[in-house]
Amino acid sequence: MIWIVLFAVLIILSIAASFYLVSRIHRFSFIKKLEKKNKILSWIISFIPLIITGGLFSIINIWSVIIVFIHLFVFWIGCDIIASFIRKLKKSKPDPDKIRKNYEGLAAILITAVYLGMGWYLAHHVFVTQYQLKTNKSLGQDNLRIVEIADSHLGITLDGEKFAQQIERVNQTNPDILVIAGDFVDDDSEKDDMIRACEALGNAKTNYGVYFIFGNHDKGYYEGYRNFKTNELVTELEKNNVTILEDESILVNDSFYVIGRQDKSEEQRSGGRSSMQDIISDLDSSKYMITLDHQPNAYDEEAQSGVDLVLSGHTHGGHIFPAGQIGLWIKANDRVYGTEKRNNTDFIVTSGISGWAIPFKTGTFSEFVIIDITN
Repeated sequence: MIWIVLFAVLIILSIAASFYLVSRIHRFSFIKKLEKKNKILSWIISFIPLIITGGLFSIINIWSVIIVFIHLFVFWIGCDIIASFIRKLKKSKPDPDKIRKNYEGLAAILITAVYLGMGWYLAHHVFVTQYQLKTNKSLGQDNLRIVEIADSHLGITLDGEKFAQQIERVNQTNPDILVIAGDFVDDDSEKDDMIRACEALGNAKTNYGVYFIFGNHDKGYYEGYRNFKTNELVTELEKNNVTILEDESILVNDSFYVIGRQDKSEEQRSGGRSSMQDIISDLDSSKYMITLDHQPNAYDEEAQSGVDLVLSGHTHGGHIFPAGQIGLWIKANDRVYGTEKRNNTDFIVTSGISGWAIPFKTGTFSEFVIIDITN
């Protein structure tokens, strides 16, 4: 519910921002000159830049329009405040007969373009992040290499073919296992992209296989909205030798467990999910336990269970600043990004290889994660 309220606030804020921006665009000197000849036309022209910008980004989706408008709004207010402060320092008085140059407006547009341009790059370029962990438990080998991918949300920055290109990059890292930690697809994903991405997972070169858990978007929020169903996703994954884990565990190479939890969203879908303790009750605690849990918000429970490593996604590393901080503030997540240790359990949250709906990342970057575990 709180996210629905937040999205409603963003929509209202973007509408308010539009009116503010039009009033500021109207301050440019060429428009002020036009106003002296035709006031109505000057205001019509002031709307045109926003109409064009909104039209271009609406090709992606409405959230892209909202993000652009809100950022321009915030930066423009900041530039207006700074410009006002400078004028006060200079003790300059406005001349009613002189049209003032709108330097603050130009600065706001340039800052927004650069800031969101960087955000576009950070969302579309996939970095590689590496972690090194230690354990006293036997792994059956000197080094266990895990590659984690989460939050591909196929369709926003990665289609099926681009996802396949990332799997080729993963293959070059020589992973022992590849784990998909949820939100592989989205409500807006296309069936062709889903099939191609599943085929790519089938081509993953690992020593011990590919393991998959569902995220909150994988099963879809709107029945019949996308052109494939969950059972079709499952069929394609299994056809490509991907192991799906739903509150289940599997012993790999007789040396370590991979445990996959149902997503927390199942509690709202009437399915529910098992407790961590129930899932591991029959497992050999002397063996290393890797847990996949899409949402990083069960840290206390998982640390108390004694599993060795928990891998999550979901937060997108914050995605758009300051969304990550808000998530922590409302206690939606235990962590937004990176690594943490509680008791004897290591936790890692990836920012994801893509993101939901918004083709910018201003609070983080896209990545896949390599985890090397040694004795």
